[in-house]
Amino acid sequence: MAKATLSNPTSKHQIVERLGKIQLSSPRQWGRMTVSQMICHLSDSFRVTMGLKPWKTARISVTPIPLPAWFVKWVALETSVPWPRGLQTRPEVDAEQSGTPPAQFDQDKAELFALLEHFTRQPRDFNWQPHPMFGAMSDADWMRWGYLHMDHHLRQFGG
Repeated sequence: MAKATLSNPTSKHQIVERLGKIQLSSPRQWGRMTVSQMICHLSDSFRVTMGLKPWKTARISVTPIPLPAWFVKWVALETSVPWPRGLQTRPEVDAEQSGTPPAQFDQDKAELFALLEHFTRQPRDFNWQPHPMFGAMSDADWMRWGYLHMDHHLRQFGG
């Protein structure tokens, strides 16, 4: 079975459907962020990867995991190991720090849908920014990351 990725229309459609079902009342399964903060977190994550929002620091810090980055990237993108819960969120994509604070839920969700379309559009009209843990990534890596990141947070809110 092929890995789910946002470049696969079936996988992308599944994510879009799941996102459509998320409501302000969707219960959190783990973590601290609210459902509104999660929507803004996903939007900001797309913004920084596409260069629409700058990283807060000039030098991208590496998330401290005591394993080689190439191995963490391989596990994260190429295996079926679920992403860990409770990793620290980077300030640029954390609504409680320098990320976008929630405004109006339906508008924030509509913005996320628009950013997802921009992220997956061909041809691209932006250059990928380095991932803070994995560095430079290919189109295929970004499409896999985008799917897994959204899947992780949609599961966080029962979606």
